[in-house]
Amino acid sequence: MIHFPAFDRNLRHRFGIVVVLAVIAALLALTTDSFATAANLTNVARQVSINGILAVGVTFVLLTGGVDLSLGSVVALSGVVCALFAHPGEYSLLVPMSMGLLTGALCGLLNGVLVTRGGIAPFIVTLGMMTVARGLALILSGGKPVANMMPALTDLAGDLGPLPIPVLCFATVALLSGIFLGRFRLGRHLYAVGGNEQAARAAGVSVTRVKLLAYGTCGLLTGLAGVVLAARITTGQPNAGQAYELDAIAAVVIGGTSLSGGVGSVIGTILGVLLIGIINNGLDLQGVSSYYQAVIKGVIIVGAVWLDRRQSRS
Repeated sequence: MIHFPAFDRNLRHRFGIVVVLAVIAALLALTTDSFATAANLTNVARQVSINGILAVGVTFVLLTGGVDLSLGSVVALSGVVCALFAHPGEYSLLVPMSMGLLTGALCGLLNGVLVTRGGIAPFIVTLGMMTVARGLALILSGGKPVANMMPALTDLAGDLGPLPIPVLCFATVALLSGIFLGRFRLGRHLYAVGGNEQAARAAGVSVTRVKLLAYGTCGLLTGLAGVVLAARITTGQPNAGQAYELDAIAAVVIGGTSLSGGVGSVIGTILGVLLIGIINNGLDLQGVSSYYQAVIKGVIIVGAVWLDRRQSRS
Protein backbone atom coordinates (compact mmCIF):
# COMPACT_ATOMS: atom_id res chain seq x y z
CA MET A 1 0.00 0.00 0.00
CA ILE A 2 1.35 3.44 -0.96
CA HIS A 3 1.22 6.19 1.66
CA PHE A 4 1.21 9.92 0.99
CA PRO A 5 2.49 11.63 4.16
CA ALA A 6 1.64 15.18 3.04
CA PHE A 7 -1.91 14.13 2.11
CA ASP A 8 -2.38 12.24 5.39
CA ARG A 9 -1.04 15.20 7.34
CA ASN A 10 -3.43 17.61 5.57
CA LEU A 11 -6.36 15.28 6.26
CA ARG A 12 -5.48 15.04 9.95
CA HIS A 13 -5.00 18.81 10.12
CA ARG A 14 -8.37 19.45 8.49
CA PHE A 15 -10.10 17.01 10.84
CA GLY A 16 -8.44 18.75 13.78
CA ILE A 17 -9.75 22.17 12.68
CA VAL A 18 -13.26 20.78 12.27
CA VAL A 19 -13.12 19.39 15.81
CA VAL A 20 -11.86 22.71 17.21
CA LEU A 21 -14.58 24.58 15.29
CA ALA A 22 -17.25 22.28 16.67
CA VAL A 23 -15.97 22.57 20.24
CA ILE A 24 -15.74 26.39 20.14
CA ALA A 25 -19.18 26.69 18.53
CA ALA A 26 -20.69 24.36 21.15
CA LEU A 27 -19.11 26.32 24.01
CA LEU A 28 -20.37 29.63 22.60
CA ALA A 29 -23.83 28.20 22.08
CA LEU A 30 -23.92 27.07 25.72
CA THR A 31 -22.51 30.29 27.20
CA THR A 32 -24.15 32.88 24.92
CA ASP A 33 -27.85 32.89 24.08
CA SER A 34 -27.42 34.92 20.90
CA PHE A 35 -24.62 32.91 19.23
CA ALA A 36 -26.68 30.07 17.75
CA THR A 37 -29.42 32.33 16.38
CA ALA A 38 -30.00 32.54 12.63
CA ALA A 39 -29.40 36.29 12.68
CA ASN A 40 -26.00 35.96 14.36
CA LEU A 41 -24.82 33.06 12.18
CA THR A 42 -25.81 35.04 9.08
CA ASN A 43 -23.89 37.98 10.49
CA VAL A 44 -20.83 35.77 11.04
CA ALA A 45 -21.02 34.56 7.44
CA ARG A 46 -21.28 38.15 6.21
CA GLN A 47 -18.34 39.25 8.37
CA VAL A 48 -16.00 36.45 7.26
CA SER A 49 -16.75 36.88 3.55
CA ILE A 50 -14.24 39.67 2.92
CA ASN A 51 -11.49 37.97 4.89
CA GLY A 52 -12.40 34.75 3.09
CA ILE A 53 -11.93 36.30 -0.35
CA LEU A 54 -8.57 37.72 0.75
CA ALA A 55 -7.52 34.41 2.30
CA VAL A 56 -8.28 32.44 -0.86
CA GLY A 57 -6.23 34.94 -2.85
CA VAL A 58 -3.22 34.81 -0.56
CA THR A 59 -3.41 31.00 -0.58
CA PHE A 60 -2.19 31.15 -4.19
CA VAL A 61 0.84 33.21 -3.14
CA LEU A 62 1.71 31.13 -0.08
CA LEU A 63 1.55 27.94 -2.13
CA THR A 64 4.46 29.26 -4.22
CA GLY A 65 6.48 30.03 -1.08
CA GLY A 66 5.79 33.77 -1.27
CA VAL A 67 3.87 36.18 0.92
CA ASP A 68 1.72 39.30 0.43
CA LEU A 69 1.67 41.92 3.18
CA SER A 70 -0.09 44.55 1.04
CA LEU A 71 -3.60 43.08 1.19
CA GLY A 72 -5.16 45.63 3.54
CA SER A 73 -3.74 48.65 1.73
CA VAL A 74 -4.75 47.32 -1.70
CA VAL A 75 -8.27 46.73 -0.34
CA ALA A 76 -8.39 50.41 0.61
CA LEU A 77 -6.98 51.60 -2.73
CA SER A 78 -9.35 49.37 -4.74
CA GLY A 79 -12.31 50.58 -2.69
CA VAL A 80 -11.37 54.23 -3.20
CA VAL A 81 -10.91 53.81 -6.97
CA CYS A 82 -14.20 51.94 -7.19
CA ALA A 83 -16.00 54.70 -5.25
CA LEU A 84 -14.53 57.45 -7.45
CA PHE A 85 -16.27 55.90 -10.47
CA ALA A 86 -19.46 55.03 -8.61
CA HIS A 87 -21.20 58.42 -8.34
CA PRO A 88 -24.86 58.23 -9.42
CA GLY A 89 -25.59 59.06 -13.05
CA GLU A 90 -21.98 58.97 -14.28
CA TYR A 91 -21.24 55.36 -15.22
CA SER A 92 -22.92 51.98 -15.23
CA LEU A 93 -22.27 49.53 -12.38
CA LEU A 94 -19.78 47.63 -14.50
CA VAL A 95 -17.32 50.55 -14.61
CA PRO A 96 -16.64 51.06 -10.86
CA MET A 97 -16.53 47.30 -10.30
CA SER A 98 -14.08 46.82 -13.18
CA MET A 99 -11.88 49.69 -12.00
CA GLY A 100 -11.71 48.26 -8.48
CA LEU A 101 -10.83 44.79 -9.76
CA LEU A 102 -8.29 46.20 -12.22
CA THR A 103 -6.61 48.23 -9.49
CA GLY A 104 -6.14 45.16 -7.33
CA ALA A 105 -4.94 43.03 -10.25
CA LEU A 106 -2.37 45.64 -11.29
CA CYS A 107 -1.01 45.89 -7.75
CA GLY A 108 -0.72 42.11 -7.60
CA LEU A 109 0.97 41.85 -10.98
CA LEU A 110 3.43 44.59 -10.04
CA ASN A 111 4.29 42.62 -6.91
CA GLY A 112 4.81 39.54 -9.08
CA VAL A 113 7.02 41.35 -11.59
CA LEU A 114 9.24 42.79 -8.86
CA VAL A 115 9.55 39.38 -7.23
CA THR A 116 10.27 37.43 -10.44
CA ARG A 117 12.04 39.94 -12.66
CA GLY A 118 13.51 42.18 -10.02
CA GLY A 119 14.70 39.36 -7.79
CA ILE A 120 13.47 41.16 -4.66
CA ALA A 121 12.22 39.15 -1.71
CA PRO A 122 8.39 38.96 -1.54
CA PHE A 123 8.44 40.30 2.02
CA ILE A 124 10.19 43.50 0.91
CA VAL A 125 8.17 43.95 -2.29
CA THR A 126 4.78 43.59 -0.62
CA LEU A 127 5.84 45.67 2.37
CA GLY A 128 6.67 48.45 -0.06
CA MET A 129 3.36 47.97 -1.87
CA MET A 130 1.57 48.17 1.46
CA THR A 131 2.94 51.68 1.97
CA VAL A 132 2.53 52.81 -1.66
CA ALA A 133 -1.07 51.59 -1.99
CA ARG A 134 -2.09 53.24 1.28
CA GLY A 135 -0.48 56.48 0.18
CA LEU A 136 -2.23 56.37 -3.20
CA ALA A 137 -5.57 55.73 -1.50
CA LEU A 138 -5.06 58.83 0.64
CA ILE A 139 -3.94 60.94 -2.34
CA LEU A 140 -6.84 59.93 -4.60
CA SER A 141 -9.42 60.45 -1.87
CA GLY A 142 -7.90 63.63 -0.49
CA GLY A 143 -7.55 61.91 2.87
CA LYS A 144 -11.30 61.54 3.41
CA PRO A 145 -13.97 58.96 2.53
CA VAL A 146 -15.33 59.00 -1.03
CA ALA A 147 -19.11 59.06 -0.55
CA ASN A 148 -22.21 59.43 -2.75
CA MET A 149 -22.08 55.98 -4.32
CA MET A 150 -24.74 54.63 -6.67
CA PRO A 151 -27.39 52.41 -5.02
CA ALA A 152 -26.65 49.63 -7.51
CA LEU A 153 -23.17 49.28 -6.00
CA THR A 154 -24.16 49.51 -2.34
CA ASP A 155 -26.83 46.88 -3.04
CA LEU A 156 -23.95 44.41 -3.50
CA ALA A 157 -23.72 44.32 0.29
CA GLY A 158 -27.36 43.24 0.53
CA ASP A 159 -29.06 39.88 0.21
CA LEU A 160 -30.03 37.67 -2.68
CA GLY A 161 -32.93 35.70 -1.32
CA PRO A 162 -31.91 34.28 2.08
CA LEU A 163 -28.16 34.63 1.47
CA PRO A 164 -25.95 37.74 1.73
CA ILE A 165 -24.35 38.63 -1.62
CA PRO A 166 -20.83 38.93 -0.07
CA VAL A 167 -21.18 35.32 1.15
CA LEU A 168 -22.15 34.22 -2.36
CA CYS A 169 -19.07 36.03 -3.72
CA PHE A 170 -16.84 34.22 -1.22
CA ALA A 171 -18.43 30.86 -1.99
CA THR A 172 -18.01 31.37 -5.74
CA VAL A 173 -14.38 32.43 -5.37
CA ALA A 174 -13.62 29.45 -3.12
CA LEU A 175 -15.34 26.97 -5.43
CA LEU A 176 -13.62 28.17 -8.59
CA SER A 177 -10.23 28.40 -6.87
CA GLY A 178 -10.57 24.91 -5.44
CA ILE A 179 -11.40 23.49 -8.87
CA PHE A 180 -8.52 25.38 -10.47
CA LEU A 181 -5.93 24.20 -7.93
CA GLY A 182 -7.15 20.63 -7.95
CA ARG A 183 -8.04 20.01 -11.59
CA PHE A 184 -5.93 22.29 -13.79
CA ARG A 185 -2.28 21.91 -14.76
CA LEU A 186 -1.42 25.50 -13.80
CA GLY A 187 -2.94 24.86 -10.39
CA ARG A 188 -0.71 21.84 -9.87
CA HIS A 189 2.26 23.92 -11.03
CA LEU A 190 1.68 26.25 -8.08
CA TYR A 191 2.27 23.33 -5.73
CA ALA A 192 5.30 22.21 -7.72
CA VAL A 193 6.96 25.65 -7.58
CA GLY A 194 6.32 25.97 -3.85
CA GLY A 195 7.49 22.42 -3.14
CA ASN A 196 10.78 22.63 -5.03
CA GLU A 197 11.33 25.56 -7.36
CA GLN A 198 14.51 24.17 -8.93
CA ALA A 199 12.95 20.78 -9.63
CA ALA A 200 9.87 22.45 -11.11
CA ARG A 201 12.05 24.55 -13.41
CA ALA A 202 14.02 21.46 -14.46
CA ALA A 203 10.71 19.73 -15.27
CA GLY A 204 9.82 22.50 -17.71
CA VAL A 205 7.51 24.57 -15.48
CA SER A 206 7.63 28.31 -16.18
CA VAL A 207 8.30 29.49 -12.62
CA THR A 208 7.98 33.15 -13.60
CA ARG A 209 4.57 32.64 -15.19
CA VAL A 210 3.34 30.61 -12.22
CA LYS A 211 4.38 33.27 -9.71
CA LEU A 212 2.86 36.04 -11.83
CA LEU A 213 -0.36 34.03 -11.89
CA ALA A 214 -0.27 33.66 -8.10
CA TYR A 215 0.35 37.34 -7.34
CA GLY A 216 -2.02 38.52 -10.08
CA THR A 217 -4.84 36.30 -8.81
CA CYS A 218 -4.20 37.44 -5.25
CA GLY A 219 -4.36 41.06 -6.41
CA LEU A 220 -7.56 40.50 -8.39
CA LEU A 221 -9.30 38.91 -5.41
CA THR A 222 -8.02 41.69 -3.16
CA GLY A 223 -9.61 44.16 -5.58
CA LEU A 224 -12.87 42.20 -5.31
CA ALA A 225 -12.66 42.38 -1.52
CA GLY A 226 -12.13 46.14 -1.81
CA VAL A 227 -15.25 46.53 -3.97
CA VAL A 228 -17.35 44.42 -1.60
CA LEU A 229 -16.08 46.36 1.42
CA ALA A 230 -16.81 49.72 -0.25
CA ALA A 231 -20.34 48.52 -1.00
CA ARG A 232 -20.77 47.38 2.58
CA ILE A 233 -19.60 50.61 4.25
CA THR A 234 -21.10 52.73 1.41
CA THR A 235 -17.88 54.73 0.97
CA GLY A 236 -14.40 54.39 -0.42
CA GLN A 237 -12.47 54.61 2.84
CA PRO A 238 -8.70 55.27 2.44
CA ASN A 239 -8.03 54.00 5.96
CA ALA A 240 -9.96 50.77 5.45
CA GLY A 241 -8.35 47.36 5.57
CA GLN A 242 -6.01 48.00 8.49
CA ALA A 243 -4.29 44.69 9.42
CA TYR A 244 -6.55 42.68 7.08
CA GLU A 245 -3.47 40.87 5.81
CA LEU A 246 -2.83 39.46 9.30
CA ASP A 247 -6.29 37.88 9.57
CA ALA A 248 -6.07 36.50 6.02
CA ILE A 249 -2.59 34.98 6.39
CA ALA A 250 -3.47 33.63 9.85
CA ALA A 251 -6.57 31.92 8.43
CA VAL A 252 -4.59 30.36 5.58
CA VAL A 253 -1.83 29.06 7.85
CA ILE A 254 -4.34 27.78 10.41
CA GLY A 255 -6.01 25.99 7.50
CA GLY A 256 -2.84 24.01 6.83
CA THR A 257 -1.10 25.97 4.07
CA SER A 258 2.64 25.91 4.69
CA LEU A 259 4.58 29.16 4.80
CA SER A 260 7.34 27.28 3.00
CA GLY A 261 5.06 26.60 0.04
CA GLY A 262 3.85 23.50 -1.75
CA VAL A 263 1.26 22.38 0.82
CA GLY A 264 -2.27 23.66 1.32
CA SER A 265 -5.83 23.71 0.04
CA VAL A 266 -8.81 25.99 -0.38
CA ILE A 267 -10.88 23.76 1.92
CA GLY A 268 -8.33 24.26 4.68
CA THR A 269 -8.38 28.01 4.06
CA ILE A 270 -12.19 28.08 4.39
CA LEU A 271 -11.96 26.24 7.71
CA GLY A 272 -9.30 28.68 8.92
CA VAL A 273 -11.46 31.65 7.92
CA LEU A 274 -14.46 30.22 9.76
CA LEU A 275 -12.37 29.56 12.87
CA ILE A 276 -11.04 33.13 12.94
CA GLY A 277 -14.54 34.51 12.30
CA ILE A 278 -16.22 32.45 15.01
CA ILE A 279 -13.52 33.37 17.53
CA ASN A 280 -13.91 37.08 16.72
CA ASN A 281 -17.69 36.86 16.97
CA GLY A 282 -17.54 34.87 20.19
CA LEU A 283 -15.19 37.36 21.83
CA ASP A 284 -17.52 40.21 20.82
CA LEU A 285 -20.55 38.43 22.25
CA GLN A 286 -18.65 37.73 25.47
CA GLY A 287 -17.87 41.43 25.76
CA VAL A 288 -14.11 40.92 25.62
CA SER A 289 -12.23 44.19 25.18
CA SER A 290 -10.72 44.84 21.75
CA TYR A 291 -7.33 45.16 23.47
CA TYR A 292 -7.53 41.59 24.75
CA GLN A 293 -8.87 40.44 21.39
CA ALA A 294 -5.69 41.73 19.73
CA VAL A 295 -3.58 39.73 22.19
CA ILE A 296 -5.61 36.57 21.62
CA LYS A 297 -5.40 36.97 17.84
CA GLY A 298 -1.63 37.44 18.05
CA VAL A 299 -1.28 34.26 20.11
CA ILE A 300 -3.35 32.37 17.53
CA ILE A 301 -1.13 33.59 14.68
CA VAL A 302 2.10 32.67 16.47
CA GLY A 303 0.64 29.30 17.45
CA ALA A 304 -0.37 28.58 13.85
CA VAL A 305 3.12 29.40 12.55
CA TRP A 306 4.72 27.29 15.29
CA LEU A 307 2.48 24.36 14.37
CA ASP A 308 3.33 24.85 10.69
CA ARG A 309 7.06 24.70 11.49
CA ARG A 310 6.63 21.54 13.56
CA GLN A 311 4.69 19.85 10.79
CA SER A 312 7.30 20.89 8.21
CA ARG A 313 10.01 19.19 10.24
CA SER A 314 7.98 16.00 10.81
